[in-house]
Amino acid sequence: MLAAYPDATATRMSHLHLSLPHARALHLHAQGLATPPRRKASKADVLAAIRHMALLQIDTISVVARSPYLVLFSRLGHYDPAWLDALLAEGALFEYWAHEACFVPVEDYRLLRHRMLDPAAMGWKFSVEWMQKHHAEIDALVEHIRAHGPVRSRDFERQGGKGNGWWDWKPEKRHLEVLFCSGRLMVRERQNFQRVYDLAERVLPGWDDARDLPTPEAAQRDMVRASCRALGIVKTGWVADYYRLKRGKYDALLHRLADEGELLPARIEGWPHQVFVHHSLREAALDENLGATATTLLSPFDPVVWDRKRASELFGFDYRIECYTPAARRQFGYFVLPVLSRGRLVGRLDAKAHRAQGVFEVKALYLEAGVRPTQRLRDDLLRALQRAADWHATPTLAFTRHSEHWLRPSSPET
Repeated sequence: MLAAYPDATATRMSHLHLSLPHARALHLHAQGLATPPRRKASKADVLAAIRHMALLQIDTISVVARSPYLVLFSRLGHYDPAWLDALLAEGALFEYWAHEACFVPVEDYRLLRHRMLDPAAMGWKFSVEWMQKHHAEIDALVEHIRAHGPVRSRDFERQGGKGNGWWDWKPEKRHLEVLFCSGRLMVRERQNFQRVYDLAERVLPGWDDARDLPTPEAAQRDMVRASCRALGIVKTGWVADYYRLKRGKYDALLHRLADEGELLPARIEGWPHQVFVHHSLREAALDENLGATATTLLSPFDPVVWDRKRASELFGFDYRIECYTPAARRQFGYFVLPVLSRGRLVGRLDAKAHRAQGVFEVKALYLEAGVRPTQRLRDDLLRALQRAADWHATPTLAFTRHSEHWLRPSSPET
């Protein structure tokens, strides 16, 4: 039973009391995943969805649609992926290291600028030694861009044959990456998903560090606030992961935000520790009938599952992407998609979009322990699979292995 509070002051002084399903629904509402899309998406909806999430993680694997496009599909339904590319080229978004490499609303450039000014603190993403050793070539590359315009890594030929993998970058690629990390270059656009680099002052001409840069403390506070808004419901241990902040004690800041009315203290039934609900979800938190009805496929890099600990605590879903695991040690598959249905993470889908053949292959579906294969779940999943297949322009569903056995049983359990 939820406590009812007459005003925000009373709410801040007391605790909301939430069931675990209610807490999950609040998180999914904050993420834009609680209900199916009610209308056809527009380009403006793409930007609004990214602002809603605060960050859109980038990954290049294309077994199905690349992750940033799939994350948006999970929330918007059928939309044109070219809209995301256009928003980057138009300057509504920028790229930088946030959770990982992410598309970020341009108004939040201020939050990440301090990382660019101290790139040595970013670990493997930046090499002081490389910058010092190759400073002459790097400065020459900057002047080349200044004189001749944006460049791509592919514009530079590799010397000495083909590379042996992602880390075996040609020197110019490494030059571009250290310049990107230090903020001297930005991504102007992507062409066939390849970065196009240009001088930061040309991509973002209105920025002035002296005028616009917040203090590090203010930037960190605003990243915590953005994390709370995007997650909807938070506890201390979840705060740092969203923007990859330094792990530490965030209790005092969360309580201060609660005192200011931005967060509402809450308890989840059966949990020993306090959580906080973002104030924008106050009415939803007081709605005892709040639920989640959407069924959709998630990217492995969706904010709902990118924090393995949070996904386990909130949804009882222990998820690890296995594309970086040797094939012989994989339990589920190379690029397995979490399956969200009516407020629960109910399974994992191993799928592949065969674009040339127009086929969306369902290799395997693994239901989570305790999930009953009911007729309603089967119907929800088949509709979600067909929507995903149609959006991928692979409208023919093909079932292999034991996925077909469950999705097309002769007499499904009711």
